[in-house]
Amino acid sequence: MLKIAYDALYCHPLPKNTNGEPHRFPMLKYELIPEQLLYEGTCNADNFFVPGQLAEHWILGVHNQAYWQDLQNLRITDKMVRRIGFPLSKRLIERETCIAQGTIECCHFAFEWGVAMNVAGGTHHAFADRGEGFCLLNDVAIAAHYLLENKLANQILVIDLDVHQGNGTAAIFANEPRVFTFSMHGQENYPLQKEVSDLDIGLPTGTSDAAYLNLLYQHLPVLFEQQKPDFVFYVAGVDILETDKLGKLKVTKEGCRRRDEFVFEQCQLRQMPVVVSMGGGYSPRIADIVEAHCNTYRVAQRLYF
Repeated sequence: MLKIAYDALYCHPLPKNTNGEPHRFPMLKYELIPEQLLYEGTCNADNFFVPGQLAEHWILGVHNQAYWQDLQNLRITDKMVRRIGFPLSKRLIERETCIAQGTIECCHFAFEWGVAMNVAGGTHHAFADRGEGFCLLNDVAIAAHYLLENKLANQILVIDLDVHQGNGTAAIFANEPRVFTFSMHGQENYPLQKEVSDLDIGLPTGTSDAAYLNLLYQHLPVLFEQQKPDFVFYVAGVDILETDKLGKLKVTKEGCRRRDEFVFEQCQLRQMPVVVSMGGGYSPRIADIVEAHCNTYRVAQRLYF
């Protein structure tokens, strides 16, 4: 059974950005994705689970204690608040811990079923000592650390296909040979100053389906053979879409769906458990974001179940 981490904290209230306007699309999609999947019958209520409480121990395994204490006490600088894009609040911190715990719990379901998914997550711009780009705590990094510490995995592959480089994840695992970070992203997109992933593929502005998919087809199987991971985290951002207002690429919904299909097929071929975090999506029409994200769930249901 496809298990999906979800909690109402993902949805309301909608935090306002630094201009005082609600972040409608980055937040509203977390409510609409489950609603659409239930409405169309791709999923039922049994597919969804509410994450438990995240133990502080796992946060501190990835993030600096001083940074975590500053978050808890709502005392980060105005500069960092601007870099994050959300005003800091207790509810926002609670939401971030819920997301990270959801990704941890998805790991256990992935061992059982082959795949598990988090409606939110993919908070790859969170560094050990700071947040930025709508990210405070790095859910994939926390879950990867959890697996390594509990000896549930020996070699982890992070496949980050969000349009923005997974800079926080790359920095966190820069000196960790047991985690291989692969980021395929828009080269001329945020962040302006990139970190160094184990493999970075920077895509030129305007990259379309054929070029995008050919690069993925070329590199991903090689990574599996070279790294021989026993667990995969997949950040499935849909901000690669041609409709995305921040993405700068020209990938269609069909191209995005084929991307997801290939990642899942490569994992299945090797009987590799995979946890999916949804990443970004900023198309002007919320329907485009939701449809592209829902395609990831549809593909998983069709291939695995």
